Amino acid sequence: MNHKRVPILTLFTILCSLAVSITASAQTDLTYTIVDTDQTWCFSDEEAIECGEIFVGQDAQYAGLQPAYQDNGDGTITDLNTGLMWIQDQGDKTTYTDAIELLEAYSFAGYDDWRLPTVKELLSLALYSGSSTDDGVVPFFDTDYFVYRDGIESGGNRVVDTQWLTSNIYTSTVYGDSSCFFGFNFSDGRIKCYGLEGFNPSGGYFAQFVRGSDNYGENNFVDNGDSTITDEATGLTWMQNDNGAGLLWDDALSYCETLSLGGSDDWRLPNVKELHSIVDYSRSPDATNSPAIDPIFNTTEIVNEGGQADYPFFWSSTTLIGFTFPDDVLSANYVAFGRALGYDEEQGGWVDVHGAGALRSDPIIGDPDDYPTGNGPQLDNIRVYNYVRCVSGGVADPSIGDDPDTLELVSEEALIQSEPQDTQLEVQGEPDLAAAAEQLGVTEDALLEAMGEPGEGPDFETAAEQLGVAVEALEEALGSL
Repeated sequence: MNHKRVPILTLFTILCSLAVSITASAQTDLTYTIVDTDQTWCFSDEEAIECGEIFVGQDAQYAGLQPAYQDNGDGTITDLNTGLMWIQDQGDKTTYTDAIELLEAYSFAGYDDWRLPTVKELLSLALYSGSSTDDGVVPFFDTDYFVYRDGIESGGNRVVDTQWLTSNIYTSTVYGDSSCFFGFNFSDGRIKCYGLEGFNPSGGYFAQFVRGSDNYGENNFVDNGDSTITDEATGLTWMQNDNGAGLLWDDALSYCETLSLGGSDDWRLPNVKELHSIVDYSRSPDATNSPAIDPIFNTTEIVNEGGQADYPFFWSSTTLIGFTFPDDVLSANYVAFGRALGYDEEQGGWVDVHGAGALRSDPIIGDPDDYPTGNGPQLDNIRVYNYVRCVSGGVADPSIGDDPDTLELVSEEALIQSEPQDTQLEVQGEPDLAAAAEQLGVTEDALLEAMGEPGEGPDFETAAEQLGVAVEALEEALGSL
């Protein structure tokens, strides 16, 4: 989505601000405004389609509160929907610890109350008109307002090595005992848990500092006494109980489109931002023996692939454009309210690798038995049949979507390249490989040799073979969580 940038004092900006203000006022002074995902195309399991043909009820058929920003002309951007003010250029990659230390005495554009954003604040910037393919990416935020650097130019091994820091620390651990924070990737639209310490082959993490609206992302749930829950912070009303069984994505869409509950038949499958708004990062199966959601909701308990008592993944109506599974099956986004597992032979099989509250994707058709040991770099568990919690209310105007022929996936050569502005972070120092080498049972020199020249990006299979270790063990030791 390309919003034309205009000077702060132009009549256009003033009118835009007024229009957004009027819309927000109509939502009864909400404290947690959900900004639209900007997904305007509909999809089958194979391709972009005209909305309303099949797979009815997906994201593009409902238009929410449209993204709107103001360039303040001082290196900051104000979100006219949420009221949050952001650093325009996140600068070079850093570490979680270094970012926290920097903020202790950080001042920019005349303000000294900058902080790391929460996951929910960071996701408010996400645009799911973005895409991720083998050829490159369309960034998942508005590059007319925010600076984007791909993963390779910023010190990583892949174009998609563009993970952003947040202040949300997982209440449990991943890969058995690794403490981690939840981060968002503006190159692939996903949330997962990244290691707090140790070497990371992506070269570190971006820190997009924010200020203002300290209560953004806080829910205010009310039990309506009719099996529905209203969040007075967002204006959304939810099923108190989930649907009780895993469904294919198309069936999940249909379930909500035809639901009658609480005296209303105006239900829909939530888009990914709406669904994520009810995640509670203070809760997890390991820490609170519960799903990552307020206990005012009832959530079906399942037995996960590793034999543990756990909680389901829940479908959103938002597809992950450009990302396909085997046989070119398209995928849709889900939120894991229980553990987000991956298959790790070194740890004996299935283990939590992304954390409860992760945002990932599943093929919208298929058979989970086709993925006995998962799929992708961390061998994510693939369920295909996910659960449903329908939503109503909020801003969800009917939309016919965009012409499928207008969908274009940008190649790597078209990626936006920007020179860093001297606004914020210094690049992180050399990573400490000693811990990784010790974990792998090799010398640090051997690990360095296997990793290859800095900036080139290692071939993990070749490096693992050279070191005599499993690829999964190498990725884990290097912090590729």
